[in-house]
Amino acid sequence: MVDSSDIETVAIAPMTPGDIESFHRALDVVAREQKYLSFLEAPPLDQVRSFAMDRIGRGDPGFVAVVRGEVVGWCDISRHDRLIHAHRGSLGMGIIPSYRERGLGLRLINATLAQARKTGFIRVELSVHSDNARAISLYDKVGFVREGVQRDAVHIDGEYRDTIMMAIVERENTAG
Repeated sequence: MVDSSDIETVAIAPMTPGDIESFHRALDVVAREQKYLSFLEAPPLDQVRSFAMDRIGRGDPGFVAVVRGEVVGWCDISRHDRLIHAHRGSLGMGIIPSYRERGLGLRLINATLAQARKTGFIRVELSVHSDNARAISLYDKVGFVREGVQRDAVHIDGEYRDTIMMAIVERENTAG
């Protein structure tokens, strides 16, 4: 159960190497819901550590929401590798269930997009399952635009679901 004072003390901060194990636990909680992410459990800790350290080392924007030393949410943007796409990045985020609908998603995405602008990102893109209304509403609120639909893109619990492709382009939008 979440103590209401926890929300007041949530720290939004850049991810550090010290956050990785806690981030892995939060990632696993969200993945095991089998609703929102593109994997059904967190990858092994060593893979998550490698991913996170690579992103930290590259200076990619990545923020965590931390309560009493535990990561309860995250938002990160991974820059595309090839030079002609280096102005673009892919956004991923998640919040453990007990901390949803408390404004953390907005705080995380605003911090991450602000850092993305400072580090030269022009375009940030994402994909979201079409039945994730809460996330779609958040992305709309901060200025993401729907660019397309991948029909029957994911198969979860015996059902096919569409994926909505969204992006925000700095030259077109100063929201956030």
